[in-house]
Amino acid sequence: MHYTDAGEGGRPVVLLHGNPTSSHIWRHVIPHLTGHGRVLAPDLIGMGRSAKPALAYRFDDHARHLEAWCDALGLDDVTFVGHDWGGALALDLAARHPGRVAGVALVETFLRPMSWDIYAPAAVELFQRLRTPGTGETMALDDNWFIETSLRLTVPDLSDEDLGVYRMPYPDRESRRPLLQWPREIPIDGEPADVHARMVAYGEWMATTPDVPKLLMLIEPSTGLVQPATERWARETIAALEVESIGKAGHQAPEQQPDAIGRAVAAWLERHGL
Repeated sequence: MHYTDAGEGGRPVVLLHGNPTSSHIWRHVIPHLTGHGRVLAPDLIGMGRSAKPALAYRFDDHARHLEAWCDALGLDDVTFVGHDWGGALALDLAARHPGRVAGVALVETFLRPMSWDIYAPAAVELFQRLRTPGTGETMALDDNWFIETSLRLTVPDLSDEDLGVYRMPYPDRESRRPLLQWPREIPIDGEPADVHARMVAYGEWMATTPDVPKLLMLIEPSTGLVQPATERWARETIAALEVESIGKAGHQAPEQQPDAIGRAVAAWLERHGL
């Protein structure tokens, strides 16, 4: 697994990206955090500049590789900053190995299992197509939809240079399989059951760990993964939660509000001595 490594000393801060990006998404956030200690940002297995072994790229595959990466680098007492699936992986690791995690900061991530009735109609159609055998392969593998269409839609001002960085790891159909598998891992109305169970488990961890600081950063308007009903649930359920708006952004918030995220996380780290 490829990773960037900046700063030194103190507790490690690990930034985890989501789909279809890489550690590149944190490039403008990292400078805000290096004064607090060592800051690491891996590319998830099969993504970015990491290797692409013959895996199904299920949630568990990513979780196992992330844990092995932490083991290899001797990372304990870690503060995770997670976006999209990176947040879910951080919470999953925390729930399975609570002693390893000092704090968790989240933006646009999966706090709990989903249901079709909370998606906008256009999103329902889109994700049902991605989860349909054959149709999803055409979109994600043949047309490279996540890179060529989704990133342009969610980050309209993304430069050609930065888009090229995200495009580089996926030159052909086979290389794009990790991108396709992610939407099929979202537990919607209970399926897939194994990922549903892991999200329920980390929800219980969040609710029962008042000793672990947690930061939830919200985009405006709240039309992404953390919509008003989920925000209310989080405020009522998650122990030791702080909530902060990072301003106007879409789902790929670290591309659009890196300074707001960096400042929010840096101040939160300082408040809690992380």
